[in-house]
Amino acid sequence: MTDFQLEVFQNEYLPEGAREVNAIVTVTASGAPGRVPGGGGAAPAESAAEVIIVDCSGSMHVPPTKLRAAKDATIAAIETLRDGVAFAVVAGTDTARLVYPHDGLVAANHQTRAEAKLAVSTLRANGGTAIGQWLQLADRLFAGHRAAMRHAILLTDGQNMHETPRQLARTLKAVTGHFVCDCRGVGTDWQVNELREIATTLLGSVDIVAEPSGLEADFRAMATAAMGKSVGDVSLRLWTPQGATVKFVKQVEPTLADLTGRRVESAPRSGDYPTGSWGDESRDYHVCVEVSPAGVGDKMLAGRVSMVVPGSNEVLGKGQILALWTDDTALSTKINPAVAHYTGQAELAEAIQEGLEARKAGDVGRATARLGRAVAIATQTGHEDTAKLLAKVVDIEDPVAGTVRLKRSVDTVDEMTLDTRSTRTKRVGKTSSES
Repeated sequence: MTDFQLEVFQNEYLPEGAREVNAIVTVTASGAPGRVPGGGGAAPAESAAEVIIVDCSGSMHVPPTKLRAAKDATIAAIETLRDGVAFAVVAGTDTARLVYPHDGLVAANHQTRAEAKLAVSTLRANGGTAIGQWLQLADRLFAGHRAAMRHAILLTDGQNMHETPRQLARTLKAVTGHFVCDCRGVGTDWQVNELREIATTLLGSVDIVAEPSGLEADFRAMATAAMGKSVGDVSLRLWTPQGATVKFVKQVEPTLADLTGRRVESAPRSGDYPTGSWGDESRDYHVCVEVSPAGVGDKMLAGRVSMVVPGSNEVLGKGQILALWTDDTALSTKINPAVAHYTGQAELAEAIQEGLEARKAGDVGRATARLGRAVAIATQTGHEDTAKLLAKVVDIEDPVAGTVRLKRSVDTVDEMTLDTRSTRTKRVGKTSSES
């Protein structure tokens, strides 16, 4: 049985009249069954399901190595599935077609893996791109199976040309909460914002695979991670006192994801925020609550956080967010390092995305200012990977001050990699005030 431990990191001291309470909640899951050779080891195999969605539009044939690499990657993911895991392969064009099996999902074993790999080897590139239809078919496949862990891998090399943004938005709304989807874009002809929206909505990851040769290792890693999940559909539950307002709830590590709008009321003054499925791992969440101010020396329970299985009262772990008003400025003005760090990480992602948008729009002044700010934050927070990506887009004159010049020529892959990975965060050491 997976065990959840919650730690709360905050400065609980507030100056007189202050209303805003911030805390970083670290959730650590442990105790999942040990892994077995081949990428398995988590919940019973029959409680897991996997759908692999492969873009087979005409552009996947340019160059031919792209589709070949996608086939090899899909085969690698199939080989990673544990015996008993229900799976299917979908070919995506301007429609969605079930490649294997012929109907529904099938349990992985030696025979079905061999049959699936043979079916994948026959894939051809032809047609357009309608990602919403791909997701709808995956949703129907999952709906016919009672698996607790439902995971999809979606690969595309292009934009969603054969349906409108509104159609895709309707599909995402319809399938939200039904399965987790990790998205990958191969090459540079796809849209980062489009795949990021899909991945964020479906609580998955998004990344660029610049060269087709990188697909196989990436697919194998995603399938292995999915096989390591032991608990599905876990929510973070937040209780707040009478008169309090939840300003936001965000996942801030390993990636940024705003969960505020995903709240589902669970009880008076309590709401659940989806976090997806879990294996042995740790994630951080930033919770911000606005409360009614109290007098100096007064202490308040500003929030109670717990991890729960939706639809039940089973509490998998819990912690408290406190508020204590003081007239000691030495106490009240101290910013908790974890809160400060992740606030900076959110600003970093925002600066990168706004800078890149300004660059595309030809607004040199704003692009330079925002990307310069990103360089300064990355330097201050020790985010070396992001700093290296920024250096491919701007010439850095003073990293601490954020003085930069836009490069005249930037490879599209470098720009897209920076954009795609802007929401990845770096964990910081924390000091706990309550746990």
